[in-house]
Amino acid sequence: MQRANTGSGLYEIRVKGHLDGRWAEWFGGMTITLADNGDTILTGPIADQAALHGMLKKVRDLGIPLLSVNFVNPGQAKTEEVKL
Repeated sequence: MQRANTGSGLYEIRVKGHLDGRWAEWFGGMTITLADNGDTILTGPIADQAALHGMLKKVRDLGIPLLSVNFVNPGQAKTEEVKL
């Protein structure tokens, strides 16, 4: 019997605007990368779908526009991207 995917894995969350590095701890230790186009990419492991929803709630609570969420499968070269 196969188990359902719990959503555990590495995610990239892209938001509009640059976030200061001090936000990394508030975002659960996610790595903060500042893109040349002015976006911020939060990258790191997220335990499950509940944790992902919690992370997205933090983005919402700050009023930061969410641009995309990428699930990065370490066994594959490509990512699955959901643009918003």
